Amino acid sequence: MRRFSLSSVPTGLHRVLSPAGVLPQAAQRLDTRREIWPDEVRIRVERLNLDAASYRQLSAKHDADPDAIRAEVLDIVASRGKMQNPVTGSGGMLVGTVDEAGPESPLGLQAGQRVATLVSLTLTPLVIDDALTSWDGLSEQVPCSGYAILFARSIAAVLPDDLPMPLSLAVMDVCGAPALTARVVTGYVDRGEPPVVCVVGGAGKSGSLSLAAAATAGAGRRIAVVPTESEERLLADKDLADVVVRADARDPVALAEAVSRAGGPAHITVVCVDVPGCEGGAILATRQGGTVVFFSMATSFSAAALGAEGLASDVTMLVGNGYVPGHADLALELLRRTPGVRALFEGRLAAEATR
Repeated sequence: MRRFSLSSVPTGLHRVLSPAGVLPQAAQRLDTRREIWPDEVRIRVERLNLDAASYRQLSAKHDADPDAIRAEVLDIVASRGKMQNPVTGSGGMLVGTVDEAGPESPLGLQAGQRVATLVSLTLTPLVIDDALTSWDGLSEQVPCSGYAILFARSIAAVLPDDLPMPLSLAVMDVCGAPALTARVVTGYVDRGEPPVVCVVGGAGKSGSLSLAAAATAGAGRRIAVVPTESEERLLADKDLADVVVRADARDPVALAEAVSRAGGPAHITVVCVDVPGCEGGAILATRQGGTVVFFSMATSFSAAALGAEGLASDVTMLVGNGYVPGHADLALELLRRTPGVRALFEGRLAAEATR
C-alpha cells in the first residue's frame, strides 16, 4: 500500500517511492500524483529537452528508429516517474506553463507563466499523457503534453518575451556551462593572468556559449577544438575563438598537440562534448596548475581522477553541476549580444526542424 508523507521536504524526499532515504535524483521511482503540497508547483508541460548524451545513446541503441526511441522514452517516464536514461544517468529539462503554485512555494511563480525548469529531469516528477505523438523522435527537443512537479528547492526561469521558445529552451538547457566558465576565467584575470582557454566541442551549444563567456570575462586567448571540417567551417566566421583546431578529443596525444600548436597548453580547458573517453586529452591539454571543467554527462570521473594521477598532472578538476547563481540571465544575454552564438543556435534548430 502506498503511503504519503504528511508534510513535504524542500529537497523532494517526500516524492521518493523507492528506495527509501535517497534524494529524488538517485531514486528508482518518484511519486507523480497530480495534487501538490503547499510548497510545490505543478507545470503543464509543453516540451522536453533531452540532454545530448542521453539522446545520442537512445538514437544509437535503436539505429535512429523514431518509433523505438519514442517507446523507450515513454517506458522510462512511466516506470520511473521521471526522465532518467538508465545508461547515461542523465535527463534534460522542460518548458511549460505554471498550472498551480502552492501558497508556500518559495519559487515566486504564478499560474499562467511560461517557464523553463533549470533542474534536471532526472529528479523531476513527470507524467506524459499524449504518447509523444507530436515528436518525430529525431531531435533532442520533444514536444509533448503532460505535467511535472517542482519542489521548494527546484529552479525555474520565466521565459523571455523577445526570444522564440525553442531557442530559449536550447540556451537554458546548457546555461550552467558559460556561467561557470566565466567564474573560472574571472578568477585568473583577478590574479593578473588573462588565461588561455580551450573549449573542447566549441561549435556546440554549451561550447559556443562558453567561448563567448570566456571572452566577456577577459580570457587572453580562446582555442576552440572541433572534430570535423564542417564544424570548423561553422566557427570560421563567428568571431568566437582566436583559433579553431580540428582534433579527436578521444585521442589524448592528438588533442594535446593540437592545443599546443594553437597557443596552449591551456590554463583552463572546458569539456563540452557528449562522447566518452575525452578525459585524458583534456588533462594533457592543460598546463600544470591549470583547471579542467567537465560539462559532459559522458565523462567518467574515475577516469579523470585516475588519469590525472597517472600523468602526474597537477590540475584542478571541476564538475559542472549546471547551477551557478544568475546562470540563465547570463546565458540569454550572451545569446542576445553575440551574433556568432545566436547564428550557431538558430542553425542547429533549423537543421533539426528539417530532419
